Amino acid sequence: MKVTFFGAAHEVGRSCIMIEGNGTKVLLDAGIKLGREVEMPLITDEEIRTVDGIVISHAHLDHSGYLPHIYSAGYRGSTFATKPTFELTNVLVNDYMRISKPRSVTKEGMAAMQKGWTMVEYSEEFSIKGLRFRLFEAGHILGSAMIHASDSENSLLYTGDVNFRATKLLDPARTEGLVADTLITESTYGGIKDVFQPEKKVIDAMLASIKDTISAGGKVIIPSFGVGRAQEVMLVLDDYMKSGVLPKTKIYMDGMIGKAMRIHRHNVIYCREELQKRILMNDDDPFKSVNFHNVVTRHQRNRIMFGDEPSIIVTTSGMMTGGPVLSYLEGMAKAHENKLILVGYQAEGTLGKAIQDGAREVQIDGKKVEVNMKVEKYHLSAHADRQQLLSFVGRVKGLKRIFIVHGEPERSKELQESLSGKYSADVPELAAQADLKAG
Repeated sequence: MKVTFFGAAHEVGRSCIMIEGNGTKVLLDAGIKLGREVEMPLITDEEIRTVDGIVISHAHLDHSGYLPHIYSAGYRGSTFATKPTFELTNVLVNDYMRISKPRSVTKEGMAAMQKGWTMVEYSEEFSIKGLRFRLFEAGHILGSAMIHASDSENSLLYTGDVNFRATKLLDPARTEGLVADTLITESTYGGIKDVFQPEKKVIDAMLASIKDTISAGGKVIIPSFGVGRAQEVMLVLDDYMKSGVLPKTKIYMDGMIGKAMRIHRHNVIYCREELQKRILMNDDDPFKSVNFHNVVTRHQRNRIMFGDEPSIIVTTSGMMTGGPVLSYLEGMAKAHENKLILVGYQAEGTLGKAIQDGAREVQIDGKKVEVNMKVEKYHLSAHADRQQLLSFVGRVKGLKRIFIVHGEPERSKELQESLSGKYSADVPELAAQADLKAG
C-alpha cells in the first residue's frame, strides 16, 4: 500500500490523502483550506480522474469542500460516508458555493456529486475494488468517522478529526478493538502545551462572562462553525438558561446553524443515548427549544443589532472569514458594552485570528471597523488534546508506523518527537508519497 499527502501536511486544512493498493486508488477526504485565500489540495485533475473511490471522514469543509471540484474535473465514482456526513456536507458545500462561486465548479459537477454519494454505517465493511474499508465513531461532529483501510498486506487507520471526550451531543471516539499497521493522525492540538482544562471549568467561566454582559444590557456574539460547535454551544446555553444559571435571554442562531440543527434532530440516533431519551421518552427536544430564534432576514438582523434588548447571537462563520458574523461585527463591534466570545480554532490569516491576537481596527468589506467590544476566548474543542492523542496511539494494536498531519508545523513536530522512540513517526511533506512496506 502507498500513501500520498495532497494536503494537511504541515498545516491545518485541505485534508486529502490518497492510498493505493491492489490496483486501487482511493482518496481519504477531499478538503479545502480557508484563510485569506482558499487553497486546494495539490492533486491534478488528471490524477483525480484515475481515482476509484472517495471516503469522507466528516462534513467540515477542510475535509469535504473539494468534492465539487473533483466531480467537475470528471470524477464519476462514488463518495462513501455516513448518512449525517452526507446531509451536513450538502449544506456546507452549497453554502460555500453560494458565497465563493468558484469558477472550477460546474452545474454538471454538482449534480454528479449529489448522485455519487453512497451511505455506509459505522463498523460496516465495504469494498472499493481491491481495498476494504470500515468506519468507526470519531466523536468530532455528527456522523464523523475514523477510516480503516486494508489490502492483502497492510492495514491503515486514519483518524480524520477525532475527540475522545463525551460532549453534549456525542459519545467519545471508539478506542477498543482497533488494529492497524499504520496510523495517520491529526495533530491540531498535539503540541507540548496542548493540555485542555476540564470542560466544566471552561463552560462555567464562559457562562459567568455571558451573564455579566447580559446583566449590563449588552449583547454577546459567538462566532461558530455551523456544524458541530454551534450545536454544542446552543445546547449548553439552553440547558443553563433552563436551570437559571443564565438569565432568560433570546438566543439567536444565524447562518446555516438552523439547517444543521434540523439535520441533528433527524439523525438523533447518531447522538448520545441520553439525548435520544430526552426526546423520545421525556418529550424534551433540545433542538427545538423556545429559547432559540432563527434569523432569516436582514431586517431581523438589523433589529437584533440596533435594538435595546440584550441577546446572545450564535452565528457563522467560526473564523470570521465570511457569513453573518461580519454584519454583526460591523454593526456592534464599536459598542463597549458588547462582547465577542471565541470558542474555536482561529487559523492564521483569518479575521478571527487577527481579533484574537488583539487587532482593534479591522477591515470588513472594505470598511474600517473599530473593535471596542470586549473579546474573550473559551476553548471548547471538538478535537483531542495531546494527552488524549498519545493515549489513543498506545491503544491501536499492531501499530508500527505513524504519519502526523492536520496540525501547525510546531505542534506536529512536538507530537512526532514524543512518538519516535517507540514508532516510526513522520510529519510528511506536501505531495510526498510513502510506501508502507518500508515501514
